[in-house]
Parts: sequence; C-alpha cells; structure tokens
Amino acid sequence: PGVDSVAYRPDPSLDRTDPPSFLYVGRLRRYKGVEVAIAALALAVVSRPGLRLQVAGTGEDRSRLEGIARELGVADAVEFLGFVDEATKTRLLRTTWANLFPSPKEGRGITIMEAAACGTPSIASNSPGLRDSVVDGVTGVLVPHGDPRALADRMLAFAASPDRVGALGKAAREHALRHSWDAAADATEAHLQELAGR
Repeated sequence: PGVDSVAYRPDPSLDRTDPPSFLYVGRLRRYKGVEVAIAALALAVVSRPGLRLQVAGTGEDRSRLEGIARELGVADAVEFLGFVDEATKTRLLRTTWANLFPSPKEGRGITIMEAAACGTPSIASNSPGLRDSVVDGVTGVLVPHGDPRALADRMLAFAASPDRVGALGKAAREHALRHSWDAAADATEAHLQELAGR
C-alpha cells in the first residue's frame, strides 16, 4: 500500500490547534478502540484542562462512544464530527498535534500514513499492522493497546512539547515519502521482474 504524498502534504500556512487537540479518523466500530482515546482524554484533562479530541467518521458505535464521553465528564471536550470530506480531513490531519489510532489490529492503518504525509505524528497501539506504520520514537509513538493511562501520558507529553511534535512530524513526512504510490509501484515492479527472472 502507498499514500498520496501530493494530496497529503504539510501546509506551512496552518498552525497546530490552540489549545492542543488530538484526532481520530476512521469508522466508529467497537473494535477500533475509540473508547480508549476518550478515556485517555479524560485522564489527560485532569493535568491539562483544555485538551480536545476530535473524532471524524461514522458508524454504529457513535452513540455508545458519546455516552462514554458523557459518563467520563468530557462530552464538551470530545467533538464528534461525523463524515468529513477529503479537504476537511486533510486540514484536520495538518493541524492536530497527533493522530490517534487505538485499534488492537489493522492491516495497515492508512490514516497513520496520511497523517505522516501531512507532517503529523501518530500515537498508536503497539499492535499488528500499526507497528508497521509507526516507527516508534521516530515518526510517532506506540503505546500498549487498551491502556488509557499510557495514551494519556503520551498525549500530555506531546501537548507540552511542540518542538518534539514538529520533529516527529518532519520524520513522519520523510517516512511517508518512502511509501508513496510511486514507490509502491516501483517496488512491486521490481519484485515481479525478480520473479520473472527466476
């Protein structure tokens, strides 16, 4: 799989949100683990009031997730955006402090690579598929799956260090460029030529 590194690219005219916000983009399905991100935000705002979580996507789990946000007292800090178009998604990826991906497993985690192409790091579960997309400590960070405290600690660390977010985002962009669709096509062609040569 590749990523469109032209459509998804940094925009120097846009700043990251103030106060810091974090983003989940994807389907709202129970297995995606979005409730972990909501629980992490609830822990993080105790130390850093004003932090926000934006949730972009649709799915049958939305009402349950909204209920969890209310129960944890962060309904005002979690913004459910529903379906967003490509332009809005790209703006969100460019301005968030980190893309959150709390899923227990994924084939690839395409929004991680889209965020990376936009110059934004990800905080993701250390789970199959996601650990293939995030270079831990270089393009983002991995946390134990299902651990809101660990995720909250990383969110707080990001919010306290815009320079680190910028450095991770720069490395993420470089990583994404190595996974462009052109690079994926070249690698596929080279592999097929190698097989044909045998």
